[in-house]
Amino acid sequence: MSGESILIVDDNAANLRLVQFLLSVKGYEVRTAASAGEALKSLTEYPPRLILMDLQLPGTDGLELTRRLKADPATRAIPIVALTAYAMAGDERAAYDAGCDGYVAKPIDTRTLPDLVANFLRQGTWKSPSSGPDA
Repeated sequence: MSGESILIVDDNAANLRLVQFLLSVKGYEVRTAASAGEALKSLTEYPPRLILMDLQLPGTDGLELTRRLKADPATRAIPIVALTAYAMAGDERAAYDAGCDGYVAKPIDTRTLPDLVANFLRQGTWKSPSSGPDA
């Protein structure tokens, strides 16, 4: 799925660089945002095919940003996958309830993330060992 556009929203610069690198070398067109405000600005200039969303953002968190994007007719169809360090019981459910279409816990598995992204873009499903709305 080379050339597909992806927006990564994460306030951790190291995570942004890592995911951007992993996906760029696979041919994806990657943009980044370190806050909800940056993400909203980027969305007006660059509508992505997929958003990878950290849920722990400063100010407006990723759950609230996801709710806003899913409520807006201009952005509701963009799939959003949570990339988060949340690992508590119920956090995955909260991500799906907010409108996320997939969920990946950090630390990110650098070996499988590009394949998970490709699978999602190809089939519209997020298949990882522990993800899914009923996991």
